Amino acid sequence: MNRFPVVVALCALLVGAGSAWAKEKPNPDEQKIKELQLRQANAWNRHDPGAYTQLFTDDADVVNILGWWWQGKDEIQRKLKDGFAYAFRESTLTIIDTNIKFVSKTVAVAHVDWTMTGARMPPAFPEPKQGIQLQVLEKVKGVWKIRSFQNTLSVPAADFPTGPPTSQTPR
Repeated sequence: MNRFPVVVALCALLVGAGSAWAKEKPNPDEQKIKELQLRQANAWNRHDPGAYTQLFTDDADVVNILGWWWQGKDEIQRKLKDGFAYAFRESTLTIIDTNIKFVSKTVAVAHVDWTMTGARMPPAFPEPKQGIQLQVLEKVKGVWKIRSFQNTLSVPAADFPTGPPTSQTPR
């Protein structure tokens, strides 16, 4: 009797069971970071700069979608308060996906895909409809907080041009 098919079937069953177990038992730190992202959206959608900045370490840095660099939780809160007064007063933030990579047990990097509706930007400013946040997170006294945050508007990916430009730019 050839036992090879039985061994292969048994291995496949064990691998399948292991994959199912891994899906049922997610990394608790990954879950906490994903919950932090939901709290971010909830605080944003309530237009609550105090609750939003509680997600950050005291010495956090934020580079917003316009490239403005805010340093420290106090400045982040002041700037958000100003933003919620008009530009983002009726905005809704939706977190689409969060991809997390752990650097250590207390440091992680997350790419957070988001969409937004309802922002009212002046004509010279781009409208934030979708983007990616790059977050460096730190576990402080057992709680994940955002230490560094960079927000970037995104457009659908496309291939780079393969030839020279069709017109010359005057010098």
